[in-house]
Amino acid sequence: MRSLIMLLTVAMLVSGMGSGGDPSPPSRVNPPSSAEVDAAQSAQSQEIGSPTAADELQILAASETTPEEFLWQARPVIVFADTAADPAFVAQIAELRRLPGELAERDVVVITDTEPAANSAWRSKLHPRGFSLVIIDKDGQIKQRKPQPWSVREISRAIDKFPLRREEIGRGG
Repeated sequence: MRSLIMLLTVAMLVSGMGSGGDPSPPSRVNPPSSAEVDAAQSAQSQEIGSPTAADELQILAASETTPEEFLWQARPVIVFADTAADPAFVAQIAELRRLPGELAERDVVVITDTEPAANSAWRSKLHPRGFSLVIIDKDGQIKQRKPQPWSVREISRAIDKFPLRREEIGRGG
């Protein structure tokens, strides 16, 4: 027993523990700045699997795009309203931003149109009245029209039933 204690003491002295010289760096006197805290939290959340740049949801104005731009590239989800202050529009955009990774995984791009007078290419093609949510598949086919906001879960489930999406994830039939 005595030789075991002696062996441990020698090992501690050799490693620097117990010699009075603490090998660890001195502790900070000043607390970390908010920028350092934000950077640390960002790094930690990326390690955990939070959304990355690839998971960011694209939200574009209807006046900046046309339906043809997304053919075979993405699944447009178009959110129409007569004004950006429409409570249904505000609720829908908030819901879409809540889980951007779920939509990005399904190649969704969100198109917003709150200017009926502008008569965008999207409005000309889809003829919405008031609030409307329209989901279009990569082949340009209109798959869903909804007169009220939908959750990301409902949108994701609908997309996962599309034949093209089923092929993408290998569930063909």
